[in-house]
Amino acid sequence: MPQHMKVRDLMSSDLVTLTEEETLAHAERCMASGRIRHLPVVRDGKLVGLVTHRDLLAASFSIFAEVDGAEQRRIFSRISVRELMHRSVRTVGPEVPVAEAARILLENKYGCLPVIDGDGTLLGLITEADFLRLTVLLLP
Repeated sequence: MPQHMKVRDLMSSDLVTLTEEETLAHAERCMASGRIRHLPVVRDGKLVGLVTHRDLLAASFSIFAEVDGAEQRRIFSRISVRELMHRSVRTVGPEVPVAEAARILLENKYGCLPVIDGDGTLLGLITEADFLRLTVLLLP
């Protein structure tokens, strides 16, 4: 069965998403409250970018090395997701074999792949955690 699985069979479709206008502070809160590491950015349901936990950490260290926590929170509340998001995001379609998605994740050291349909509408995410869950199910 696993060799015939498609991305649609494994992906998570109950997603937390952002819009380009939302702030880095909001993204940080979403990640913390939902224990989420990847937030797709959408416009009219279509994927336009991706913000990762690693991006927020890097921004914190590079921009705020000499700034106290309160000032960092104030600045994060004024910067939009648009300023930090990755715009060129590798994606897959729902009919891609799971093995191909795993190969893409592994070879590129990605933590997730957004799943989109033919017109760019975000359908879900397939993550490293999805593959770990699959591994647990398949182990005796």
